[in-house]
Amino acid sequence: MIEIELNNIKKNYGLKNILNGVSFEIKTGEKVSLIGSNGAGKSTILKIICGIETQDSGNVNIRKGSTIGMLNQIYEDEKEDLIVADFLKRSFEEITKIENKMKKLEQEMSTISDNEELQRIINKYGKIQEKYIVLGGYEIEEKYNKICSGFKFNEVFLRKKYNLLSGGEKTIVNLATILLKNPDILLLDEPTNHLDIQTLEWLEEFLKSYSGTVLMISHDRYFLDEVTTKTILLEEGKQKIYLGNYTYFLEEDERRTLAEFEVYKSQQKQIAKMKESIKTLRKFGEIAKNEMFYKRAKSIEKRLEKMQVIDKVTLEKRKINLDIKMNNRSGNDVLRVKRLSKKYGDNIIFEDLNFEIFNKEKVCIVGKNGAGKSTLLKIILGQEKDYEGQIEIGSNVKIGYIPQEIKFENEEETIFESFMKIYVGNETDARRFLAKFMFYGEEVFKKLSKLSGGEKVRLKLAQLITKDVNFLLLDEPTNHLDISTREVLENTLQEYDGTILFVSHDRYFINKISNRKIEIKKATL
Repeated sequence: MIEIELNNIKKNYGLKNILNGVSFEIKTGEKVSLIGSNGAGKSTILKIICGIETQDSGNVNIRKGSTIGMLNQIYEDEKEDLIVADFLKRSFEEITKIENKMKKLEQEMSTISDNEELQRIINKYGKIQEKYIVLGGYEIEEKYNKICSGFKFNEVFLRKKYNLLSGGEKTIVNLATILLKNPDILLLDEPTNHLDIQTLEWLEEFLKSYSGTVLMISHDRYFLDEVTTKTILLEEGKQKIYLGNYTYFLEEDERRTLAEFEVYKSQQKQIAKMKESIKTLRKFGEIAKNEMFYKRAKSIEKRLEKMQVIDKVTLEKRKINLDIKMNNRSGNDVLRVKRLSKKYGDNIIFEDLNFEIFNKEKVCIVGKNGAGKSTLLKIILGQEKDYEGQIEIGSNVKIGYIPQEIKFENEEETIFESFMKIYVGNETDARRFLAKFMFYGEEVFKKLSKLSGGEKVRLKLAQLITKDVNFLLLDEPTNHLDISTREVLENTLQEYDGTILFVSHDRYFINKISNRKIEIKKATL
C-alpha cells in the first residue's frame, strides 16, 4: 500500500529553484532516507508532506486516515510553564480523556441498580473502551517507561522545566513525544543530533521494529545503514532512487556513474565521427563540385543539432589535496595524562584517568553525554584549571583546537582577510593554499558570517595547518556537516601527518579516522 506519493513537485525560493520535478512513492512500513548536500531541499520535502509548506506545482498524496509525526531541528519555548514529564504526557491527552470517561462510567455502574440503565451504560462503556484499546491505552504506561528509559530521562530530568532545556534537549524531548504518539508516518529531520552512541543504538532498534512508515534526513551514515531500506538522493532539484541502505547507495551510485561515463564516452566518439564526416563530405564536395556531398554533410549536421548531448560525468569526488610538508614535527610522546580527576561539587565527572598518546596516533574519546569528554579536552587545552592530577604535553607539541561551535573574532571579515592575518607569504600563495581547502576564485571573499558549518571547519583547518600545528584536538567536528562535507573532512584528516585526539558520536567517522578509542564510562577510563 502506498503511504506517501509525490508527483512532479516543484518549489522555488526567489530565483532559486530548489525542487524541480521531484517524484517518488513510499509504501507502508518502509524506512527511507533522504540524502543530499545542505540546501538540496530535503527539509523542504518533509515540510511539504506534512503541510507546513506548499509546493509551487505538483501533487502530494497521503494515504487517507494516516497520522503524521514530524520532528524539526529547532524548537521554541512553550507558552505553558510545563515540566518535561507533563510535556511528554501531552502526547496521550486523548487517551487520558477517554480513561477519565471510563472511570466515571465505572463509578456510575457501581451505583446503578436498574438493569436497563446499567445495560445502556455498559454498552456505552464498551464503545469507549474499544477506542481506548485501538489508541493503545492499556500499553501507554509501559510505552512511556520504555521511551524514558531509552532516552535516559531520569526523575531529575523529568522534573526540569521544558523552557529551561537547551536546544538539543528540547529536540530529544520532542522526538520522544512523537514516538509516544505512534503516528502512521514518521518524518524525522536529523533525529540523531545530540544523541550519544548508546541512545543512537537504542533508537536504531526502536525504528527497525516500528510498524509505521519512516522518512528521515540524517547525516549519520552508520545510522542510515542500520535503519533504512531505501535511499532517495536529492541532486540539482531531482531525485535518484536506490533500493537499499547508505552503503548500497555508495556502491550502486558508483556503478551508475561508471555506466553513465561509458555512455558519455561512447556519445563523444560518435559526435567526433559525425564532425569528421561533415568535414570530409564538405571537402569532397569542394573537390568534386558536387552538391550531393554538401547535402549529406547538412543532413549529418541536422542530426547532430537534434542530438541530446549527455553532460560529462564527474568521476572524482570532492577531496582536499593537502600535500603539505609538516615542518614542525613533535617528539614521540605527545600527551601523558596521570591520575586525572575532575568533579563539580559532589558530582564526580571522572577520576584517576591515566593514558598516553604518541606521535601520529588518531585517538577518539567516546562515552555517554555528560561523561566528561569535552571537559577532558578543555583540561588538556588549559581552559579548565580546576582538576587534580597531571597533564604533560610532549616536546615540540603545537596544539590546534576545533570546538563544537566555531566562532571568529570578526564575522564581518572575508575568508581571505581572516586568513591573511596569520599567513606568512604573499597573496598569490595564500590563494593557492586556500584552494587546497576548496576555497576557489571569488569564494575567498565570502564573509565569515555567511559560512556554512562545513566551510567554517575547512577554514579553521586551513588556519591551524598554516600555523604548523602538529596535535589537533577536535570536539564533535562533524556536527552540522552534510555527508559529502564529512567525507571531505575524513579525507583531510586521513592525510594529516600529525596527531589527532577527537570527540565524536559519528560511528562511521570514528571507524574511518581513529586507530584507537578510549571510553570514559562510570567516571573511569
